[in-house]
Amino acid sequence: MTTPTPARSTATKRITLLVVCVTTAMLMLDIAVVNTALPSIAVDLDAGVSSLQWVIDAYTLALATAVLGAGSWADRRGRRQVFVVGLVWFTGASLLCALAPTIWVLDLARAVQGIGGAVLFACSLALLADVFDRGRARASALAAYGATIGGAFAVGPLVGGLLTELLDWRAIFFVNVPIGLVTLLLTLRWVPESRDPRPRAADVPGQLLAAVGLAAFVFAVLRGHEIGWSDAQAVIAFVLAVGALVAFVAHEMRTAEPMLPRTCPRPSPCSSSPVRRRNSIVSSLRGSRCRAHWRSSPSGCS
Repeated sequence: MTTPTPARSTATKRITLLVVCVTTAMLMLDIAVVNTALPSIAVDLDAGVSSLQWVIDAYTLALATAVLGAGSWADRRGRRQVFVVGLVWFTGASLLCALAPTIWVLDLARAVQGIGGAVLFACSLALLADVFDRGRARASALAAYGATIGGAFAVGPLVGGLLTELLDWRAIFFVNVPIGLVTLLLTLRWVPESRDPRPRAADVPGQLLAAVGLAAFVFAVLRGHEIGWSDAQAVIAFVLAVGALVAFVAHEMRTAEPMLPRTCPRPSPCSSSPVRRRNSIVSSLRGSRCRAHWRSSPSGCS
């Protein structure tokens, strides 16, 4: 539940939309652009196929796992405040990626970067809903937001290829630093604070069970795709995912303030519900894994 949208100036609306679209494009580009840089990363860091695949997988896994908890935290603490934390986190992690001396440091930095991306993604729709009134204005903002996601994936390979060929693979991460700093300043100056007037209490057990279940499920899908669905790691991960998610549903049915709503109200544009956050991020990441697998395979890196 959110309060009625107060009147916002035209400048506030435009700059908030700009900040949200730029940061969303940045975190989505960091999936697409990295795909084209994998061969250069493999040569420079002397990386094998397995460790190279985790440059993509670590980011995807962290991004998909942390988005629910990040959204719940933003509802309680304030969306702009949490968004600022995400910007600082993502920008710092991007710098760490750019300076990574080994493939293992890069893989770890990508996981950290994914957490920052989840925080940004979780706050983005709620920030738009706060400044744009229901109706045509909000629908237009949502259309621009969706076009940004699609455009980022479309131009990502081109941007990644140009940066890698003209400069270096590290440039695909360095470029996030000035963008992150500029959007941080714009956020602090123009983006208004908002929070849920009736936030749910922190459901720590639910968040932990959801995180374990989602992480295990994504890991199982990744390992099954890479090694085979009968592989022991994939099977164990699937069993763990099912167990954790069943326990999560049972916990949510019993707790007084569940993290996810027990009913399914009619969705509205720019809804910031946890279910919508999760569905948005899953659909946004669809297809990137297949491209990454091809590029990190021996034929793709030749």
